[in-house]
Amino acid sequence: SYEVFLSGPNMPELFAGYIPSTSIVTNKSMLYLALGIVGATVMPHDLFLGSSISQTRRVDRKNRKNVAKAIKFSTIDSNIQLSLAFIVNSLLLVLGAALFFGTNSSVGRFVDLFNALQNSHVVGAIASPILSMLFAVALLSSGQSSTITGTLSGQIIMEGFIHLRMPLWAQRLITRLLSVTPVLIFAIYYHGNEAKIENLLTASQVFLSIALPFAIIPLVLFTSNKELMGEFVNKPWVKYAAWVATTVLVVLNVYLILQTMGFF
Repeated sequence: SYEVFLSGPNMPELFAGYIPSTSIVTNKSMLYLALGIVGATVMPHDLFLGSSISQTRRVDRKNRKNVAKAIKFSTIDSNIQLSLAFIVNSLLLVLGAALFFGTNSSVGRFVDLFNALQNSHVVGAIASPILSMLFAVALLSSGQSSTITGTLSGQIIMEGFIHLRMPLWAQRLITRLLSVTPVLIFAIYYHGNEAKIENLLTASQVFLSIALPFAIIPLVLFTSNKELMGEFVNKPWVKYAAWVATTVLVVLNVYLILQTMGFF
């Protein structure tokens, strides 16, 4: 946020950017990046992790007030996490747009942005090695957070869906190897080409967006089922809002796939 403040973005245009436009659908690259942001923010495996964390609360399930309180705090936790992820993604986009849009700069990758933040010829008077380091630390922290949640989610899914129980160290080693091994293979295959690896990163985020409905649809179905949820069933407005959001996401995902295949 400090770097964004120093970059001096155009505030009216900044807030106008949050309003969806038709160019998101008509422009293939914009839709690709937009769905990548959705996938990176609302990761499908985090839905399983959030549900599991809610169940770990020590609550007397026969006491309605205690259950309601647990649901309330779980909702607050989820909203805080998603809000922080939304803010971080927004700040990165705003920083890039404020510093490099319309400058004819060739900055297009994270390493370029890191170098540009300490180059006064690119970003002007705010250039500083400290800003570059803050940017790098923010990216590293984001990566560590995603890694931890991915590992924990893998452990939960193995225990809950395939009933595979093993020592925690073995579970975490397996889940980490499943995620790290493909990255190492591609890194070796591309000979460490940063541009191709970052393209792979973006593609993985888009894949998360495509996989997201497969986690959301069962979640909405279950939480909207009166027999399963009882008095804690989704309120009508929550159910309808969830279905609308899911439908929009599915339509955009299908449109992107068809667009990529050359049908549009």
